[in-house]
Parts: sequence; C-alpha cells; structure tokens
Amino acid sequence: MTPQDQLNELSRNLWWSWNPDALTLFKRLNPDAFAASGNNPIVALKHARQVELEDPYVIEQIDSVYRKFRRYMDEPGGREDAPSVSYFCMEYGLHESMPLYSGGLGILAGDHTKAASDVGLRFTAVGLFIREGYFRQYFDSDGMQHDDYPAIDVTQHPVEPVLDQNGQPIVVTVHSGDDPIHIRAFRIEIGKTKLYLLDTDFASNPYRFRFLTRRLYQGDRKTRIQQEIILGIGGARMLHEIGIRSDVYHLNEGHCAFLTLELMREHVEKGASFDEAREKVRAQSVFTTHTPVPAGHDRFSPELFMSCMHTFRDSLRISDHQLMSLGRVNPDDPSEEFTMTVLGLRLARAANGVSKLNGEVARRQWHHMYPDRPAEEVPISHITNGIHLPTWASPASRTFLRVNLGSWTNDREKQSTWDRIDQVSDQAIWEYRRKLRQNLIDFVNRKVAQQSLPQKSLLNPRALTIGFARRFATYKRAPLLFSDIERVANLFSKYERNIQVIYAGKAHPQDEGGKEFIRTIYELSQQSQFKGRLIFLENYNMEIGRMLVSGCDVWLNNPRRPYEASGTSGQKIALHGGLNLSILDGWWPEGYDNGTNGWAIGTDASHEYMDPAEQDAIDAELLYQVLENEVLPLFNKRGPEGLPNDWIQMIRSSIRSLTYQFSAHRMITDYIDQMYTEPVAETV
Repeated sequence: MTPQDQLNELSRNLWWSWNPDALTLFKRLNPDAFAASGNNPIVALKHARQVELEDPYVIEQIDSVYRKFRRYMDEPGGREDAPSVSYFCMEYGLHESMPLYSGGLGILAGDHTKAASDVGLRFTAVGLFIREGYFRQYFDSDGMQHDDYPAIDVTQHPVEPVLDQNGQPIVVTVHSGDDPIHIRAFRIEIGKTKLYLLDTDFASNPYRFRFLTRRLYQGDRKTRIQQEIILGIGGARMLHEIGIRSDVYHLNEGHCAFLTLELMREHVEKGASFDEAREKVRAQSVFTTHTPVPAGHDRFSPELFMSCMHTFRDSLRISDHQLMSLGRVNPDDPSEEFTMTVLGLRLARAANGVSKLNGEVARRQWHHMYPDRPAEEVPISHITNGIHLPTWASPASRTFLRVNLGSWTNDREKQSTWDRIDQVSDQAIWEYRRKLRQNLIDFVNRKVAQQSLPQKSLLNPRALTIGFARRFATYKRAPLLFSDIERVANLFSKYERNIQVIYAGKAHPQDEGGKEFIRTIYELSQQSQFKGRLIFLENYNMEIGRMLVSGCDVWLNNPRRPYEASGTSGQKIALHGGLNLSILDGWWPEGYDNGTNGWAIGTDASHEYMDPAEQDAIDAELLYQVLENEVLPLFNKRGPEGLPNDWIQMIRSSIRSLTYQFSAHRMITDYIDQMYTEPVAETV
C-alpha cells in the first residue's frame, strides 16, 4: 500500500479525531488548508504539498500512524459478546470540522459512539445529516449575535453515500400525512462503529421536504414532528433496508421515539397483534431521558399529530385513540398532547436519566405516569454521563500522562493508573498547568485577532484563569459572576493581574434572552476594570472547547438547579489538572468530595427555590464567598519553593477521583451491563 493510499484510508475514518498523531500528520501536509477548513484532514490531503508527500520522514510517519490505526481496527474488542445495539440520536458532536451538533446532547452522543468503538461493542448509530450545521456565530458592533449557515460539502468530508448492489442510493420512504418523504443516507466510519446520517435534501423531494434535514432545532412544530418521523421511522427503515438489525435499540432522548412505532409496525406486518407488538418492542428498546425542564419535552397537539401520522396509523391497523394513547399520560384524555418522552417511557423495557440527580428529577417529573407507587419507585434509573478521554486530552496532556502515569490510554479503566498522580512532584504538576495555561492564552490571542467582536487580550500566563463555555441557555446563567459589578471589580482590582475570565458559547437563534446574556458579557469586557482580562470567544465549537477545558484553572458552572441534566464540560478539566467551581447540579454532586477536589456553590444539594430571582441572588452571593474566601486565596498562597502546594493537592485529588469515574469508558460499560444486557426492567 502506497503512502497516498494509507493517507486516503486514514482520512476516511474519524479515528483521527481522537488521535493527535494523525491530526498532526494531516496538518503538516498543508497547515493553511487544514486551519481554514476547521482542521479537516480530507481538505489538507487534497491540497497536500508535494514536498511533504516526498519527504522520507513524513513517509515514515504516515506508515507509523497507519500501522497504529490498523492495530486498533484489527484487534478484537472486549465486548463483542454483548448484544448488538442501534443507537438513535438527533445530533452528534464528533469534531469541529463536522458541525452536526448544538451542545451537550450531541457531544455526549459522539463520545458514546467512540467509546462503543473502543470496547468493541457491535454498535450502529443513526442521526440526521444536518448539512447546514447548527450555525456559525458572528456579531455586530453592539455585540448582538447573528447566525450564518454554511453548508457541509460532502466531497470535503469523510461521508460516503449508502448505495445498493447496483451502485444506486438506497432510498426509503416515510409519510407526513398523505405526502411521501424520501430519505437517503450517508455513512461515517468512527473507528469500528458506523454512523448513518439521514438526508432528504435531494431532487426526489419537493423543497419543503428538502429543507427538513438541513438545520438543527429550527422551524415550527410541524417541522419538528416531520424531522422526528424521518429520524425514528425513517432511520429504522434505512437500517433494515441496509440489512442491519440489532438486539437492542437505544433511544437517546425523545426526538427519536417514533422508532418504537416503526418496530411495532414491523411486528404487526408479520402477524402480531397490537398488544403483542407492543410487548415485543418493549423487550428490545431502552430509553434515555435528559431534559429536567417540562417545556423541553417535545409535545404535539392531537390535530397536528394525527395530520402527520394518519397514514402510519393505517399501517399499524389501529385507531386514532390507540395511537395517541401511546404518547399520553392519560390515554383517555382527548385533549392531552402527544409527548415523545411518554412514548419512549411506555415502549422501552428500561429507562434512565444521565446523572444520579437527573434520575431523581426524572422520577419526580414523571411520577404522574405511575400514580400507584411512590416517586422513588418510578422505573427510571440513572447512568451518569462521561467523556471520551482520548478525544478531549490535549497533546500536552497526553505527553504528561504518558511520562507520569504510563500507558494511560490502554489502562484508563484502572483506578491504579490515576492513583499514580500522587507520585508526581508538585513542580512537575505546576509546570504542566503553566504549559497548558500558556497554550490557551496563545490560542485566545490568535482567535481574538481574527473574530468580529473587537476585543483586546491582556491575559496573563500566571493568572488564575476561569472558564465558562457552553450553550447560552438562560437557565445556565452565564453572567451570574457579574451580578454585582462593584464586587467583582474589587476582586479584579485586589488581585491586579492575577484573575481573568474567558467565556464562549452560542445562544439559540430564537433565544433572545441568551443573546442578551452574550451582549452583556461583551459590554462588560469593554469596561476599563475588566478590559483585556474578560474575553468572549465567538463561534464556540469543539476546538475552542478542547482548548478551554485544557487551559483553564477553574471551570465555572452555575445553572439554575436542577436544570442541568448532567453536563460534561466540567468532567473534561480533571484530565488537565483543572478544578470545578459548580452548583451542586448534574454530575457534580457525585463528583464533589467535600472541597478536596473542587468547590461547590452552596452546600444544600437538595434545596430548590420557587422564585428564580431569589435563587439567582443567593447563588451569586455564595459564588462570591467561595471566590473571595477559598479559590483566590488558595491559588495565590505559595509555599517555600514558590508553588501553590495546597492547590496542587486539589489537582491530584481531582485527577485521582474524577477522571475514570466520569469517563465514557465507564459509561459505556454501565450501559452494556445495566441497560443492554440486564434483565428487563419494569415499565408501564
């Protein structure tokens, strides 16, 4: 095999997205093309400089990376004996060059898919081909967010059309009312797993249907239900047309719950009764719910639902009432809307939330579906989300961990691997942190010089660096730190150049409150007391996320409790020696160890406020107290050798206690053992 052939094969599999040696290799082929394309190996290869392709050292590197890839692909997996799984999700965060995601749900799905590859699970993923991405963010002179939608060019990305034996696209059809919608698919190789992306943007469909798979979470209620018909019903039909049938179907959120109806239809077509088909589907389906906010669950009016689903109802050979009852808490209430989460709960053998607290919230939230039992016995368990460590580990982190912890990528599931951090000197750990902080500042300086928001960076490579990066949903309360401008200005003044804050994130195009939060942060960044030390990075993506979680000393998370289902951004900083400063929400109540590995904003993890304004005021005061009395004094306290030894002890505790516990390897193992292979759980 020639070096060109090796590069071609490497570029077509997203294994490169968690292997920096491969990314470094592609970057070397043409650094300018690589950067301009969002770090896209295929573009870099298409524009490779001949001098690099002929360099003996580069040829040797190509062969080395390719052999590493083949070893990964060819070695038997540890969980090939587990049931085969088809995993459905609306979005996937795989790499910044493929903007098929909007936030945490997609990032989680991408990490889940990669972890399934690592353990050798027979796993197939299904989503929508959101070819116009979520959106590209830019700003006007007032700091108001605007959005743009550059389309993904399939010739520039590692996506392959799914073809039949004659080389023609495989097409399946679903119906919205009486109207057919034709669906084709593109395949992405992600290590040993495959992701099928469903697409309606081709000539067989009228324009109003071609648009359906272009943008994520946009449009009216009819657009949403049509997208979910495509994902759930169309996704199942596509897999089965290709010849893929799995032991277990995993519904990641309610968006894909129509999958269960298509599985029922298949059983009915084979002669099963409605009740028999329902039980067969329950036996093969599992459901994950994330959303603790009641308004966040997709609901459709009876009129809209039946206008789109009456053709499908006929294929199930059931009445309107029978179909509607599957998505109603009270099947006999003709006015109740059809709720996708109810459908998922009714037709899955097991259901889970994505953190311990989220499971508790979900049990209370859906208690009315199970009125004859106490809330704690509602059959929704939990599996806490985790991160794919190789995807999020920075190159500098990989070097540090390899030198000090040994073969951490192969032994990351062993607690003894992470316990070795106790044998690393304070000096080595602090140099590690300083290097990562400097790398982040260099990155921020380059970004600020290029973005539309006029800002000046005066970041100090020795200062406490606080990071906040996530969707700018209003419940996440991005500006909470600046609730009392005078108080936070005094902190900046007291510690002179020893505190700085970096923000990044996108507000949904229709979320005016979230946009206003961004504008507030930007306006504050222009005030003299914060200028140069408060930065907002625009067009938040996975690359910016990787840099921030690696370089920040403190990761700030202050959602309005209990609206954070899990959150994974804070899990990513432990690997890099960062510390969490967070509301006891999502995953943090499980990770927080009484102040030894980070800080809690408040101490009462069970208290919930009825008045949001009261909660915001109290949480802001608690945040200031922790910063003033604990975080900043500890960071600035130096031992005899000029090192913050007590801070470094917290770094050790964070790495030791959080890294594996909140990894995707642990998460996928839990899903296999508790959801995919365990005995059938009780459902309604």
